[in-house]
Amino acid sequence: MKDTWLWKQAASLLLVAPLALFLVFFFVAPLATMMKSAVSDPVASRALPTVASELKEWDRASAPPADAQKAFAADIRGIQDDELFGDLVRRLNSAKSGFRTLMSKTKSAVSSDPNISDLTTIDNRWSDPAFWIAIQDAASSPITDRNLLAAVDLTRDVNGSITSAPAGTSANRDTLIRTLTTAATVTICCILLGMPFAMVASSVTGWTRQLLLGAVLLPLWTSLLVRTAAWFILLQDNGLINSTLQAVGLTSGPIPLIFNRVGVVIAMTHVLLPFMVLPIFSVLISIPKNLMPAAASLGANPVRSFYLVLLPLSLRGVVSGSLLVFMSALGYYITPALIGGAKDQMISSVIAYYATGAANWGMAGALGLVLLIATILLYIVYLRLSSEEART
Repeated sequence: MKDTWLWKQAASLLLVAPLALFLVFFFVAPLATMMKSAVSDPVASRALPTVASELKEWDRASAPPADAQKAFAADIRGIQDDELFGDLVRRLNSAKSGFRTLMSKTKSAVSSDPNISDLTTIDNRWSDPAFWIAIQDAASSPITDRNLLAAVDLTRDVNGSITSAPAGTSANRDTLIRTLTTAATVTICCILLGMPFAMVASSVTGWTRQLLLGAVLLPLWTSLLVRTAAWFILLQDNGLINSTLQAVGLTSGPIPLIFNRVGVVIAMTHVLLPFMVLPIFSVLISIPKNLMPAAASLGANPVRSFYLVLLPLSLRGVVSGSLLVFMSALGYYITPALIGGAKDQMISSVIAYYATGAANWGMAGALGLVLLIATILLYIVYLRLSSEEART
């Protein structure tokens, strides 16, 4: 009997193993890597192994003592890997502008003269404590909150206190707010369009219902890039929409619908509408058909019947659809990049820049972690609402 039970357990594990491996390699591992890169900064501590200990007693108000400068020069001289040196320069330059030229100049000088103990003879910028603060902060620990703070336009001052980043140095917070605002706008538009469409689709049967569902599912069968390119053509000044509006006399000239927020919202609403319609439709078809006629027989007009009967019963589908649309909209990249202007780019564009343009995986991971936390919080709120609804 025990052998049979063990065999059944082993067979169950074998059946689940492919799915478990898929989740580990394509879901858990990328998330863990992203979170690690957001808080991990080992480049400086690996490239500068001795200078951190020499700077421990430094007052951070003036140039450090000669021993610390000597240790830094020795660390720089000992870097033989050009890739490691390039990563160190990028890391330091992201904390304090000017390190690119300063580090190249310093490396050449200390390599040719090993006895240099006063780096101000190489460049007067070494007398500025801000450069040494950046070195100390980078080399002191491989774990840092710098990227996470920078993701929301915060930083640490010379005393280690968290403060707002200087004006003009970063716009991540504005981009995050723009992303949340755009996602919320798209969600509201999907509700306004998806609710009536789902009501009509649930009220009919046969081929009419199939036709309506096929129409709303059609975007899912087409590439996202193709759909976005189609809206790029439709929304132009001489596109189909503006040409039709002018032909029927509603406008005297073209309405700006592209390279602005309006075009982004229109295109994203079209792409994400199925994720709103389907949850609402699945709830509506489970509602008894005699409730609305019963409300009408008790004297309620159609509007009152909708708000008092149909809307409360369909709210679960609306909340589910809103959650799907909002979370999907948070990570959109192609549609805002093609349809929107410079002030309409969402946080995914910034993540792409840090990952591919600036090769700053720490900042890319930090911004991705901020989006992940926002998504998890939304899902927790949804679970709380669902559990409260189930209890009532």
